Amino acid sequence: MREAFIARAANDPVRRRSAEISATSFLRRARSLFAPRLIEHLESVRLPDPIPFTGIKLERRKSPRYQSTFNVAQLIEDAKSELAEPESEQFKIFVLAIMAGLRRNEIDKAEWGWFNWDAGKIQVAPTRYFRTKSEESARSVWVPPEVLEIFRGYRARATGPFVIESSVEPVTNKLYDTYRAGEAISGLIAWLRSKGVNGTKPLHTLRKEYGSLICSGFGLFAAKQMLGHADITTTAEHYLESKEKPMIGLGALLKEPQNVIPLEAASA
Repeated sequence: MREAFIARAANDPVRRRSAEISATSFLRRARSLFAPRLIEHLESVRLPDPIPFTGIKLERRKSPRYQSTFNVAQLIEDAKSELAEPESEQFKIFVLAIMAGLRRNEIDKAEWGWFNWDAGKIQVAPTRYFRTKSEESARSVWVPPEVLEIFRGYRARATGPFVIESSVEPVTNKLYDTYRAGEAISGLIAWLRSKGVNGTKPLHTLRKEYGSLICSGFGLFAAKQMLGHADITTTAEHYLESKEKPMIGLGALLKEPQNVIPLEAASA
């Protein structure tokens, strides 16, 4: 089955690699349905022996490191001039993704109560309509003062508790994510594609760009915290560490021992 799925990609190396990743992901999810921690709660269901997917070996998860393919500064300028006024909901979604690294569902269900105006951060937390992806997904995200000022203005005109305005009511009885602001999200995705932000998930690409900038400037651990990853391994698989030399700057406090001859003097 896996081989047949991958074979549909023919000899296209890009499509084949994508198919291999998808096949591994599908099998991993299917196998997880029969995890011991879930099976132990089944009382009236008889499962076959052996348990489905027993013995199936999965390839190591392939997670290509993120590489930026667009000018983020220019993209922000374009968003300010083209979205801020005529498409304010799309602009809000854009800013929350590129400057706070929020996931699609987090943006869709974000409430004004998440904004800690005094501390200068957004606190992602479970609400009546939103459940976090994991315990680590509940987090505090520091945002620039300029972002807070923009959203203060939107808050003054808000008609409800949600940051993203929508006429669609949130759904609470589904086991999968549904989106209130689907129309605005789709509009932003189309705009991003027109600006050269391609790939299968242009909106998620903004979150990746944010994570890459955080990782480059502040390291893997900071990126893990701001992105809400459950494991730092996930962060390390997707992002490169800062290219700056990781030195703490204490070397200047050391005095040169008297018995050490400088190389310049030794070679003179």
